[in-house]
Amino acid sequence: MTPKEVLDYAKKNNVQIIDVKFTDLFGTWQHFSITPHQLTEETFEEGLGFDGSSIRGFQSINESDMLLVPDPKTAFLDPFTQVPTLSLICNIKDPITGESYAKDPRHIAQKAESYVKKVADISYWGPECEFFVFDDVRYGTGSNFSHYSVDSIEGAWNTGREEDPNLGYKVRHKEGYFPVPPTDTLQDLRSEMVLTMEQIGIRCEVHHHEVATAGQCEIDMRFDTLTKMADNVMKYKYVVKNTAVKYGKTATFMPKPLFQDNGSGMHVHQSLWKAGKNLFYQKGGYGDISEMARHYIGGLIHHAPALLAFIAPTTNSYRRLVPGYEAPINLMYSKRNRSACVRIPMYSKSEKSKRIEFRTPDPSSNPYIVFAALLMAGLDGVERKLEPPAPLDKDLYELTDREKKKIRQMPGSLDQALAALEKDHDFLLKGGVFTKELIETWIHEKTKKEVDAIRLRPHPHEFFLYFDI
Repeated sequence: MTPKEVLDYAKKNNVQIIDVKFTDLFGTWQHFSITPHQLTEETFEEGLGFDGSSIRGFQSINESDMLLVPDPKTAFLDPFTQVPTLSLICNIKDPITGESYAKDPRHIAQKAESYVKKVADISYWGPECEFFVFDDVRYGTGSNFSHYSVDSIEGAWNTGREEDPNLGYKVRHKEGYFPVPPTDTLQDLRSEMVLTMEQIGIRCEVHHHEVATAGQCEIDMRFDTLTKMADNVMKYKYVVKNTAVKYGKTATFMPKPLFQDNGSGMHVHQSLWKAGKNLFYQKGGYGDISEMARHYIGGLIHHAPALLAFIAPTTNSYRRLVPGYEAPINLMYSKRNRSACVRIPMYSKSEKSKRIEFRTPDPSSNPYIVFAALLMAGLDGVERKLEPPAPLDKDLYELTDREKKKIRQMPGSLDQALAALEKDHDFLLKGGVFTKELIETWIHEKTKKEVDAIRLRPHPHEFFLYFDI
């Protein structure tokens, strides 16, 4: 839509509130609302002011004034507000210089899309976002206590709970993929999520229960271009959370909320196209991928430790990235094999479907930054003709100790990933896609607010291990 078409659309649908949304550096959707007469065609160029110093990772207080510039192509009617509300996703600009803000995640994604023109016309992205739907969550922390608990009617631990009556259909650990109702209690909830996503312009392909007990789910979106897909991930999370709340439940994209079961990932499918041709396809090669695709994989694997700071960006991410839970911790690629960090899906022999899947990202990440960083790593591999390790089709969890020693693994903690990013980030700076300031801010904030915060606190399980020593 054009700005004028947005205004006409708002009037036609009796819109009474305009909601402007943007994504902060670390992936949280932020918003504020205005009345319709405040939105004019000029607003789409001049923007709306906000305080950038109140957003984590953005501006200092002496440079706080920032502008939100709505993108008219992103307009959609909010499906959850009682008052008719039109939502617009925004870019961020500096009001003094008029330039796009270097730490605006959406702008980073747009710069990456421009940079890809060096080798391709377009890149396509298909993330698989997993999440948990719980019936109850409680947590707290202080100087003398720390606790959490989550619960789900599906939880394997609830076979003996008083439920008046308890009907016994519970999902055993690692057996949620994927029995029919009544064991799967969330069919209708996921269906409503899908229909709501379709209503606001997200094309969906499939939904199902995932492997873990206690309400782990997945809804897959149709692939799209980089920035648009990142927009869709933000809308996806919004729909999932608000639909769950509508039914008295709560949804989380936390990677590992449960001990001893699978965590939630965000496997990212990606491909490059030029003149209508899939540059990742070459019939007869390993997995029918091209030399370019192989070098792209080489870039992903070469830069994987640094990428981890963006694609697995929380301390909790590394509770998921452990052996034994389908976790892609091995720096290898393979066709079909889900224990490698890069997989070549083999469902179809068609050129149109050929892509590579990077399995390490999780949904606690910022999709704009994730897709941009993966693209820059892959393109660096193409430019430098980086070769990945030879493909391995064995189950990597069943290798001998001698074989395992030959395979590099992902860093095992957020602080290790941040250290890797500090050493290896020049590939992100190409074309001005990322800036040193952004990377320094990311490392500083993640270290201070998350790594140190967890490192300095006693863990509840330490009382179990050590209290009586």
